[in-house]
Amino acid sequence: MNLAHTAMFAALVAGALSFTLPAIAQEKAIVHAQGETTISGVPAKVLVQDWATFDNLAALDIAVAGVPSSNVPGYLADQVPADLLQLGSLFEPDFEGIAAAQADVYFVAARSAAAYATAKDIVPTIDLSVNNDAVIAGLEKNLTILGDIFDVQPKAAELIAALDAKVAAVKAAAAGKGNALVLVTNAGKLGVYGPDSRVSWIYNEVGIPSALAQVKDGDHGGDAVTFEFLLEVNPDWVFVVDRDAGTGENNGAAAALLDNELFNQTTAAQNGQIVYLDPQAAYITMNGYSAVSLMLDQVLAGFQK
Repeated sequence: MNLAHTAMFAALVAGALSFTLPAIAQEKAIVHAQGETTISGVPAKVLVQDWATFDNLAALDIAVAGVPSSNVPGYLADQVPADLLQLGSLFEPDFEGIAAAQADVYFVAARSAAAYATAKDIVPTIDLSVNNDAVIAGLEKNLTILGDIFDVQPKAAELIAALDAKVAAVKAAAAGKGNALVLVTNAGKLGVYGPDSRVSWIYNEVGIPSALAQVKDGDHGGDAVTFEFLLEVNPDWVFVVDRDAGTGENNGAAAALLDNELFNQTTAAQNGQIVYLDPQAAYITMNGYSAVSLMLDQVLAGFQK
């Protein structure tokens, strides 16, 4: 066989192999809050049991096929098509529906984290829970993980840079403006959120000094306090999380509760230094990209007023 025939034969063999050998999807081992999950290729069908993760995927322009059936935040509502699969509540996933969906990946976090033990045997499952002591750092870590999973690393880096810029702007605006408390109102009760709460970034990552040296964070109502105690502490700034409005129970409950003779004597009230955080961003999607961006904007507007 001469050289020309040899070259032609080699080309024919290579061409035949290119048609007969299927493409092999690249496997990725994703390290997350409850271990390591292997996914094959870029997931096409995505299920989400956590609104903060939905928020992050929406910011990255990643479509999802299934979402929780409850507590959709108002600021995300126009991004949730009515025909998406309903996967059960934030706390009680519909495992039969999840199995039937035959998805490529399923994300849990925070309220749905307990579902991981069951879900991991049904579908590749990833837990994107975030520690409350470093909310923004955890959010940025999750954006990086999602960027790697869906091969959108440049978009993830762009979002992280935008967050970092907002944090820097709030730090600069807050410098020298005094201390603060994060109050949470819950069914007519009053509490304080501290450095281990769902909005701890106000203290830990933005660096606004707390008016209280010690705070015992609670899951829902924070560290219970009275109006007499608040007047004694007398914070310069108050950031308010209205849990009732966050869970869709009673919009405006926080403002009504804080319209109180004692509270109105505090420095924060006297100087109009009260910022009402978006209740669903603060309570439901506290580590979602749009949620944190929205609250950073609110805090910045308060300091720049």
